[in-house]
Amino acid sequence: MTTILALPETSRRSLPRPSAALIWLTLVLAVAYVAVPLFASRYVIEALLLPFLALSLAAVGLNLLTGYAGQLSLGSAAFMAVGAFAAYNFNLRLGFLPLPVSFVLAGLTAALVGVVFGLPSLRLRGFYLAVSTLAAQFFVQWALSKFGWFSNNNPSGVISVPRLQLAGFSLDTPTGRYLFSLTIVTLLSLFVWRLTRSASGRAFLAVRDGETAARAIGIPVPQTKLLAFAVSSFVIGVAGALWAFTYLRTVEPAGFNLDRSFQILFMVIIGGLATIRGAFLGAAFIVIFPLLLARAGAFLFGGIFDSGVLDMTQRIVIGALVILFLIAEPRGLAALLDRIGARLSATAARLAGSSSPSPRS
Repeated sequence: MTTILALPETSRRSLPRPSAALIWLTLVLAVAYVAVPLFASRYVIEALLLPFLALSLAAVGLNLLTGYAGQLSLGSAAFMAVGAFAAYNFNLRLGFLPLPVSFVLAGLTAALVGVVFGLPSLRLRGFYLAVSTLAAQFFVQWALSKFGWFSNNNPSGVISVPRLQLAGFSLDTPTGRYLFSLTIVTLLSLFVWRLTRSASGRAFLAVRDGETAARAIGIPVPQTKLLAFAVSSFVIGVAGALWAFTYLRTVEPAGFNLDRSFQILFMVIIGGLATIRGAFLGAAFIVIFPLLLARAGAFLFGGIFDSGVLDMTQRIVIGALVILFLIAEPRGLAALLDRIGARLSATAARLAGSSSPSPRS
């Protein structure tokens, strides 16, 4: 401290200052790691935060593929299913493996499946590629239901995950599962963020903006597309493992249906393409907001309307809000918040300038 104070004024001005994004990230992580475990109830953790974290991570993976690399996919739920069932089998059949290693192997398995179903991207684009990824959705669901080995020969195809333990410590509590999920989501989100700012991330953007131009500047387009599918499927596969191990604890292949894939895609579109923050904003809108709206509707109108009417009203309200958000800002909630923040900053600067005393002549 004394050394910094002893520096001349010009040297102190040249010291790097933390960016606003880094300050906000630090505050969010401090609240997530400290305040939430201390004050959040069991219901908030299990019904809101655990599904929010798992689906946010899945949206981060899909945003890398669709937002950054420009490859539209409708098979996200299939890769979640691969990750969930792979983590279950690695944990069951190789019980000596630590839990994080099982998750990494599950992600690698999903990455391998993602590369296989990403091969059509070498020939197809846009809507045609999205339709071709439906093959992954239907094939994975069929395979998990057809072959009993994946579910340890359970006739219904349902798997129940074991108690979570890490280095001899039990994580089989709401707070333990929450902190485990939060750590994995944080690490993988930072990994994806770093990847998007690397040479590979710039190659993703070049392929998204124009494959012909990308080839002209020497970018290997086929390898770049397959890398995007591999990394995206890895992240989504780990999200599926979190969905099974920390949230539901008991899953079946039907739980990873096409509706889940569309849900993840809507998160990416609503939150904002090509932004990591948008994946979390979209997940918050899709996961947390409907529950809050349902509780508010039950509290206000529970005695007047039955649950069916309230559920349908909730869907109508959410659909209308989605349309309004996309009309107001087609680039998603992330861009909308940036625009609001820029206006508030400009207003604050204008007020500060008008309130400062004028210099004396």
